[in-house]
Amino acid sequence: MARHKSAQKRARQDVKRRERNRTIRTRTRSVVKTLRSELEANAAGAAEKLREAESALRKAATKGVIPKRRASRQVSRLAKAANRARAK
Repeated sequence: MARHKSAQKRARQDVKRRERNRTIRTRTRSVVKTLRSELEANAAGAAEKLREAESALRKAATKGVIPKRRASRQVSRLAKAANRARAK
């Protein structure tokens, strides 16, 4: 356990950040997962789910939970998959 006052504060901050990051990461993964299932089922609500997924990914990147380039890559791939599903 941390002994110095500054190390104790750092430990408290780490706990808060870890919980916040876990929440954001979990939400992002679940939104992307629902979008992928919508695309497989060829559901009509895929466009709305795509917007939610893009928003969640961009927000996670802005907060520093995931790198910005990874978020952009995932958004691009999801949009590409949505366009392919729409074309069918």
